Amino acid sequence: MALAALVGLTFVPTQYVIQRPGPVYDTLGSAKSADGTEVPLIEIEGAETYPAEGALDLTTVQVVGNRQRTPSWFELAMAWTDPTRAVVPIETVFPEGVSTEERDERNAVLMVDSQHEATAAALTELGYDVGARVEVVEVLEDAAAQGLLAAGDVILAANGTPVQSATGLRDAIQQGQGDPVELRVADAQGEERTVTVTPKREKDAAGETVWLIGVSLTTDYSFPLDVTIQLDNVGGPSAGMMFALGIVDLLTPGELTGGERIAGTGTIDAEGAVGPIGGIRQKLYGARDAGAEYFLAPADNCDEVVGHVPDGLQVFRTATLDESLEILEVIAEGGDTADLPTCASAR
Repeated sequence: MALAALVGLTFVPTQYVIQRPGPVYDTLGSAKSADGTEVPLIEIEGAETYPAEGALDLTTVQVVGNRQRTPSWFELAMAWTDPTRAVVPIETVFPEGVSTEERDERNAVLMVDSQHEATAAALTELGYDVGARVEVVEVLEDAAAQGLLAAGDVILAANGTPVQSATGLRDAIQQGQGDPVELRVADAQGEERTVTVTPKREKDAAGETVWLIGVSLTTDYSFPLDVTIQLDNVGGPSAGMMFALGIVDLLTPGELTGGERIAGTGTIDAEGAVGPIGGIRQKLYGARDAGAEYFLAPADNCDEVVGHVPDGLQVFRTATLDESLEILEVIAEGGDTADLPTCASAR
């Protein structure tokens, strides 16, 4: 009877999926294009580039299962005993009402956005003017900005301070803690006006209080260089920091890595702030298995890193592009990595 019950469980639908280490891609190397040919993962025109040694690996996570076919209880049991894998509720990866195709489309958009932000962060770090332009894509129904802002409006300044990125605008709103925000705006015809928006208090997914004006934004840039990032079949924003490091390395003489294989993950915005990502533990194992000895982890992921670092891998904590570059400088020069920030030291 027990055996029959166990066999029966293999056919009972579950409410979980499995995360496991995915492919690793060197941002200084090449990747296969849509037609199967090898192309540089990052290609830059309009400025002198330099040969790069070593590797700056971006890491990925693969998901086993979806709403059409969830893993069996036997597969889940095997994954629970495997430190390289994680069993997570299906809602965290495939939200209710969102098809697999819609999820893939959203992740593709996030990947493109992360490439733009990474390019902006890297070029800004190197002293280029990236011509940031923050534009309203949509005003949500019943939002604080309804009737004051419209799709196509460009946000020029907030409380007298020029707006250089969507992140900068959000930070300005949060710092006001609900105070009215004076926005200087240009409409689609270039006509400027000033509006005052009083943010509404909301709760985010973590239950934290946030202040919102109720608009979705996009940031367009006028890049002085033509930076092309070619990576198919990978979605989401988590490769941003490694893209930025790869661009900086290619545009500067010398070897940013010192010839070492260095992996990492993390979102990035145009101002160089590194943000948290999902699947950090699987990415650590993927990096180790690909031969990396060093890993750059977002500071906000430290709680998930501590106690889960694979043997043979050193993990360093970073919150900005500048901090990541400082860590790479120590590694490249063969310095004492014991003094570098780690997740263990953050606790």
